[in-house]
Amino acid sequence: MPRVSIGLPVYNGEKYLRAALDSLLGQDYGDFELIISDNASTDGTAGICQEYVGKDRRIRYHRNDVNVGSARNYNRVFELARGEFFKWASHDDECHPTMLRRCLETFEGGPPSLVLAYPQADIIDASGQVIDRAPDILRIGPGRPHQRLARMLFKVQYGTPLWGLIRSDCLRKTRLMVGCIRNDFVLLAEIAMLGQSEEIPEVLFRLRKHPANATALWRDRRQLLIWCDPTQAKKRLLLPPTLGVILEVFRSIRHLPLPPADKALCLATPLPTLIWRTILRRSGPLRDQVGLHLKKTPGTHAGGAELSAQPRKADGAKQAKSPGPARPQRN
Repeated sequence: MPRVSIGLPVYNGEKYLRAALDSLLGQDYGDFELIISDNASTDGTAGICQEYVGKDRRIRYHRNDVNVGSARNYNRVFELARGEFFKWASHDDECHPTMLRRCLETFEGGPPSLVLAYPQADIIDASGQVIDRAPDILRIGPGRPHQRLARMLFKVQYGTPLWGLIRSDCLRKTRLMVGCIRNDFVLLAEIAMLGQSEEIPEVLFRLRKHPANATALWRDRRQLLIWCDPTQAKKRLLLPPTLGVILEVFRSIRHLPLPPADKALCLATPLPTLIWRTILRRSGPLRDQVGLHLKKTPGTHAGGAELSAQPRKADGAKQAKSPGPARPQRN
């Protein structure tokens, strides 16, 4: 039985698939299985997968008869997983050879309440050139579930921590990928409420942003929802995306095995946290004019930030952007 399961859902990923598979199979920690779920691809994805299955016995390849949507395909690879730890992988991202080992070392040196370990990440373009550093910070220590939820809602933008290593027992308590826009954001909220997270202070992951990302292909909200879950093609879209995320987080709180008091505190957390984040984002130009900027301080509430009357650094560090992950969604 492998200690780690890696799940790679894919649809029409032939352009970058080989590089992604090579980066996973080249890990310096080898006790893992790689589960590929092909969502009825129409390009050369199946041939590439079969080629790699013939070269490495750790790979298990499954193909859906029809495209079941990205959410169900992501959930499928976890349902087939057998490892104590689980990692989602994308067909167009790349992992450093030490990523799995460093995540496992973080778990081994951490408390039992640690449920997620992830590295820092670079954002790369279609040609593999680094264009940015992912701003996500999800170092969540001991605390109440609502405090961990607040920090996640305040700090996560691209959702890169979800590509780290997660305890499988923790994932089994969640709803996994639900059929909604920004479902990765919702799942990260669930994970945050269930336990601690730790960031490895090394860039061991490269997330690719390119024209074939789902958010680039499907600009229309309904198209993006259908890509995620085809069964919701006729769903009425009454709420803007951010409020839709909050509604799904409320549903997650009801689902999770939390004490009633913690559930009540969690239910009271998402709306004020995202409102405060939005205020800070939109007040950025005014704060720049008067010399106010966000100062990180240990132990501060909901993301560890307070206003400080100190001059902004010369490098012009970017402010937090819109609530929810602006990350490229995966096929």
